[in-house]
Amino acid sequence: PLRFSNEKIHSKMLLGNQFHIIIREITHSSAKIEQRIRNIQNELENAGGVPNFFGHQRFGTKRAITHLVGKHIVKGEWEKAALTYLAKPSEFEHPESRQARQQLWKTRDFVEAFHNFPFQLRQERMMLSHLAKHPRDFVDAFRRLPTKLCQLFVQAYQAYLFNKFISERIKRGISLNQTQKGDHTVTVDNQNCLALLMVGFKQPLSTGIQGEIEKEILEEENLTPEQFHISLIPQISAAGRLRSALMPIKDLFLTKPSTDSVNPSKRKVELSFMLGKGSYATVVLREFMKTRNPVTAGF
Repeated sequence: PLRFSNEKIHSKMLLGNQFHIIIREITHSSAKIEQRIRNIQNELENAGGVPNFFGHQRFGTKRAITHLVGKHIVKGEWEKAALTYLAKPSEFEHPESRQARQQLWKTRDFVEAFHNFPFQLRQERMMLSHLAKHPRDFVDAFRRLPTKLCQLFVQAYQAYLFNKFISERIKRGISLNQTQKGDHTVTVDNQNCLALLMVGFKQPLSTGIQGEIEKEILEEENLTPEQFHISLIPQISAAGRLRSALMPIKDLFLTKPSTDSVNPSKRKVELSFMLGKGSYATVVLREFMKTRNPVTAGF
């Protein structure tokens, strides 16, 4: 209900998000579309939901470097972090931006880069303005950025590791809707559900099989949880937490295929559903749409 309240509203009060989405330009017949939808719905119901991956956009859709910047920050590799953020180009970004980054990657000339970088790259130019005067002071260059953005780098690396944990569990054929000895759990809808690790300096690793997976991946990354305490910029440190392995899909409803009014020779389907906060609608869509290219599709 809508009403006035004396209590402040904050993000922790959010239950979830409701989505209504139209999928257009479907080339299959209506019968084939309905059959595929039924098959996918049955799979998701049997699994207890969708694997709670962080979506592609968490890492940057056209330039997926956010987690790489976070990785270097966590490891104390501040120069690598700065150059990855400023100068690592992507074939999918605007040509002017790509060219400016390529030039900086080649020359390491921050004065030249400050003059060459497009004005729309405001955050990068804030760092370059500092590095033009202090070319070795990479930590203070990051301090020029909003704290939220620097936190996002570290959190993106956490998300990347979480996705690796859940992927490896699936590869090994270990259930996401049943806990094993040593697994962490969280309460979702008054039920204890499997939770996987968002690595941080305070969060203990799992034990058992999941603990082995976490240790193997952290060893591959040459990483310890304690490194998520960022002593040079403590406010962007990550204590760690748990995240449910599955995202339940509430109130999932799909319409029957119909003619796409925008593309009359093709069909459309409308779907609506609700997800708990922090879960990605694009991950649900990926189950139905089977996106081949996440860059061009946006997820």
